[in-house]
Amino acid sequence: MIRTLDKMVLGTFFKLFLVVCVAVPPLFILGDFTEQADSYLDRGLSRAEILEAYLFKLPEYLWFSLPIAALVATVFTIYNMTRHREIVAAKAGGISFYRILAPLFVVGVGLMATAFGLVDLVPRGNAIAASIQRDEGPNRTWRSQFVYRSETGFDWQVDRLQADNGRMTGLTLERHATPERRGLHVTAAGATWSEEDGWQLVEGFMRSLGVDSTEYAMGFNRLALPEITERPRDLLEVPREPEEMTIAEIDRISAILERSGGDPKEWQVRRGQMVALPIAILVIILFAAPLATSYKRGGAAFGVGMSLMTVIAFIAILRLAQALGEAGALSPWMAAWSPNLLFGSVGLVLLLRVRT
Repeated sequence: MIRTLDKMVLGTFFKLFLVVCVAVPPLFILGDFTEQADSYLDRGLSRAEILEAYLFKLPEYLWFSLPIAALVATVFTIYNMTRHREIVAAKAGGISFYRILAPLFVVGVGLMATAFGLVDLVPRGNAIAASIQRDEGPNRTWRSQFVYRSETGFDWQVDRLQADNGRMTGLTLERHATPERRGLHVTAAGATWSEEDGWQLVEGFMRSLGVDSTEYAMGFNRLALPEITERPRDLLEVPREPEEMTIAEIDRISAILERSGGDPKEWQVRRGQMVALPIAILVIILFAAPLATSYKRGGAAFGVGMSLMTVIAFIAILRLAQALGEAGALSPWMAAWSPNLLFGSVGLVLLLRVRT
């Protein structure tokens, strides 16, 4: 009997789950296209480029669809079992409500693992989509009028970089003095790159500054700085949004910002969300399952309507917590995890109040 019940629960759940997973991503695409259509036209993107960009963004839309699909599938699975007295029949046969929900929680763990598997795929797809939408193809070989901060503490200002032949023009390098090392200020007419020698600065002037205010200066025709390890392709990358970076890349950017005195909160909140959102699938199931049994107290509209509103409420709290975290009103950890903590706590209380 238990095996038959598990098959029925899982069969109903997956039918609804797959329908929502197929239906929700096109809604995301339609909403985003409606908002960005004028921008795409202004950039001169073709229909093929727009379609290609959205194909690369599909992992993100699927990632956001998983908790929504889990919510809807859980609500209607448990609600239909309640309405048709199948839960009552199962309890009469000695099967508790918790045991009825067991296959849903097992599925929730599997979906959570799937979402974690998409964590690094989503930003990679977003980065490619963004390069297409910004009309920055992968074959771009130049960059002009930009600044860059290296991991070794140098601030770069470059008039133009030509990565295909390893040349720069109009270069300024600056590194602040610390008790461990002298500061440097270097200006050069240009620089050339080779695999053997790295960057060679040409026709410039260098000042060396100590924390004790001592200063040395010299002009040069050619200068090599061993501390400069960036390759031309490293400098070619344009700044990316947090949504376009993997966890490892976010950790690297956060460390650079902290070393340079910047504010890494936005990046730290995003990193926390990348871990918290997959776990939200299990939290949503925990919250929705007992709520869907409440049709006796308020009719079908109460149980189904309240459960569907969970998505809106969860997203609203997620965005609010994110804004508070980026502003410093909440710690990055609390900003990322507060929706899960809130809905998980309420779901646990509701689950304990259900008659088993």
